[in-house]
Amino acid sequence: MNLQLWGEIMNNEQRIKIANRISVVTIIANIILSVIKVIVGFIGKSNAVIADGFHSLSDVFSTIVALIGIRLANKEDDENHPYGHEKIEPVMGKILANILLITALFMGYNGIKNIIQGNYTIPEKITIYAAVFSIIVKEWMYRYTVKGAKKIDSSALLADAWHHRSDALSSVGSLLGVTGAILGYPILDSIAAVIISVFVAKVAIDIYLQSIKELIDSAADEETIDDIRKIILETEGVIQIDELKTRIHANKLYADVEISVSKDLSVSQAHDIAENVHYKIEKQIKKVKHCMVHVNPFGER
Repeated sequence: MNLQLWGEIMNNEQRIKIANRISVVTIIANIILSVIKVIVGFIGKSNAVIADGFHSLSDVFSTIVALIGIRLANKEDDENHPYGHEKIEPVMGKILANILLITALFMGYNGIKNIIQGNYTIPEKITIYAAVFSIIVKEWMYRYTVKGAKKIDSSALLADAWHHRSDALSSVGSLLGVTGAILGYPILDSIAAVIISVFVAKVAIDIYLQSIKELIDSAADEETIDDIRKIILETEGVIQIDELKTRIHANKLYADVEISVSKDLSVSQAHDIAENVHYKIEKQIKKVKHCMVHVNPFGER
């Protein structure tokens, strides 16, 4: 087994290990938090806190979906999927983005309906503590998950992190609503819910668009392309770059390169230059899963 393949296997195992740890922690925290909010919501007579509790419970499902996506995406290449399974992860990211958008629409719809119908309740003070506790825990879960998502470059885990942030925002709405109701302004609950739903919907759309970008073979960013071009031109024997194409493959990157070398070189010498370019790009640009290099004789293309 070559060093590059061994490195990829170790990297995949590390990604799954980190994703597993984050998922287990957030699932347990969400279940406990959901139970607390639902119980306090019933005791304190707050529909907002009860709904917020069930919203937290939906995060358990989203975390499981994200974990499944990461596990499947890190399966080794096979006969039916010679380019790997990485694109499963942005597919799961799209699913989570849809869940997030549905949650936002549901929050907004209920908020508008309550404003129109005037369905206001005055909850007990205990619900304030539940909302504050929820905000603290969910914000911590967001930061904990987004840190892990960036570390393993996971779009699915990042989508799940924003689901936690949406729940924190939902709890902010609950806190404003409960406090407003106790102070004599119960309509604040519904107004806050509508405003929060707009922000959550925007996050869902951003995640959805990013997932699409990872699925339709978009080019890499200009900085990465410039780095690849610099590596090629600094390689001994390369006269010029005839063509450079990149395509995003989920959290990985493929590169197709055409270079010109002296026409007086032997096939073996030209091959060694191409191999050198191939090796340097894959070693120095960690996102590049594979680099294909084609050699042209300079002046004859």
